[in-house]
Parts: sequence; structure tokens; C-alpha cells
Amino acid sequence: MSTNVARTSDGWWVVGGEAATPVATSATSTAELLADRDAVAAAAASSKGAVPVADLQLLSPVTTPARVVAQMVNYRSHAHDSGFDPDSVPPTFFRKASTSVTGPTGDIRRPDHVRFLDYEVELGLVMGAALPLGTEVSEDDLHEYVAGLVVTNDVSAREIQLTRTQFYESKSYPSFTPTGPYLTLVDRDELRRLSSLRLRLSVNGEVRQDSSVAEMIVRPARALTLLARFQQLAPGDLLLTGTPGGTALKAPPMIVEKIGALLPPKVKWKVFFDKQESNPRYLRDGDVVSARIATPDGAIDLGSQHNQVTVAS
Repeated sequence: MSTNVARTSDGWWVVGGEAATPVATSATSTAELLADRDAVAAAAASSKGAVPVADLQLLSPVTTPARVVAQMVNYRSHAHDSGFDPDSVPPTFFRKASTSVTGPTGDIRRPDHVRFLDYEVELGLVMGAALPLGTEVSEDDLHEYVAGLVVTNDVSAREIQLTRTQFYESKSYPSFTPTGPYLTLVDRDELRRLSSLRLRLSVNGEVRQDSSVAEMIVRPARALTLLARFQQLAPGDLLLTGTPGGTALKAPPMIVEKIGALLPPKVKWKVFFDKQESNPRYLRDGDVVSARIATPDGAIDLGSQHNQVTVAS
């Protein structure tokens, strides 16, 4: 049975229903907590010191510094939205700065030079063991490397991502990776149910993304094997596994793409973003972005995050 663990400035908590029980641990990082599973198990079996979850100010359950790696175009519906053939999209990874990680209720702070701010709900995998270079991970031994799951949002500044082909900057501003509310610890059997997880994101109550892990192109075991060719990971590191369709950004029709290819880059992007100005799906100041991941039967429930968009000070 999965265990939901939350973090506050006071420490770690095991969450069950509406109550949270403190974990008797000296762990200050996610990696240290994952090494103290006995303390987590003891809290899960107890109600001593329990408080209402609603009274807690939750922080990201993934502590930083940590490696934050993400997969690009890893859902079939997102591939279609992006103008790609999902059967021929190559596995692609990029890094995000760990300073982009914020909590499940923290503000998404839009830099004042960013006009086209987009959302991407993603399932995050939290490493529980080291992934050395050259490691080959199978579906059967995925649980030996992945300890937990988290809700994440890969917030993106689209004009920087596209005009500069700059993923690192466009996705790494402070607050651009809301994470949590819980670190959901899972075992072998629960990881086998990943395809049942449903990802859902809404903006001001309007559903924008709603899909399941079943449409993932490169599944976690394969992704970790490919990543280990060049990138080692450590306990507490985070892998974002891609987003389904429904983001604000979508590829233009093929005929428009062909015409755009004839234009100088500066002109092409000016025309493209002039058109994007009328797209109401980009995030505006004051918008509330809500994201949730869970199985339909609730057996695995990563919880919900709610983040408001503000202007960075």
C-alpha cells in the first residue's frame, strides 16, 4: 500500500485521510528520509501527535539541491499537438535548475519579460537508489531505483524556449516546477499500476489536460536506461516524465509551417507570437493552476497542488 509523505518547515509527516502524523526522523533531505524508511513505517502505523493536514503549510517533498531532469514530448497526444509523429519521436531529455522547485501552494512567479507562460502537468519519479552510468533498468526491477511519485508542473516560458531553442532557461526560473503535495512511496506492485494513473490540470477550474500514463511513449524503465547512458542519478533526484496534450502551445497547421520556413527566423517568430497574443490559454496573472494525479480507484493518490500566477518581484 502506498504511503503519502508531506514536508513542512517542522519536518516530515505521514498523511492518512485528513490527518498527518509526524515522522520521528532527523532527516532534512529527501534522500535522508528515504534512507530512514523504518521511521516512516512507524509513523504510518501510529496516530501519535497527529494534526489536521489542512493546518500544515506544505513544502515541496523533493528537497533541493537535487538533479531535476525532464523528458520532452513523451505523450502521444502532446506529440500530435506539437506536430510530431508519436511513433518516430526520439527520446529526448533536458535539465531544469533545482532552484525552479517550489511547493504545492507556492506562487508561480512570472518574470516580467515573459508573455507566453504555459503549464505542463507531469508525473515525477523520485529516485530511491543511485542510478550509475550504464545501468539497465527493467520493468521488474524499476522499484529498486524509483522510491516515490510526485505531482509536478513543468511551467514554461514559450517565447524563450522557441526563439532561443533554450529549454534550460525557459523552464528553470524560480517557481517553474511546482512539486507535491506528497511524496507517494510505492512498491513493486504499485509501480506496475503506473499506466492507471490519471493526470489532470485545470486553470481557474477549467480542465485543460486530462489523460493517463497509458499514452506515455517512453516508459520509466526505458527512460532511466537511456538516461543512464550519460547521466547518473542519486537518491532524491527527480525525473519529470512528460506531459499529455492540452497545453496552450500547439504547432501551427502544416501549410502555415511550410510558409513560415521560408521566412527569416526573426520575422517568422514575430508573426508566430503576434498570432499567439490572441490565444487565451496562456497563463495570466491571477490564474490558479490546479494539478492532480491519481488512479481512478484512489488506491494511489498523489494529491493535488494549487498555484497562483503572480509577477516576479
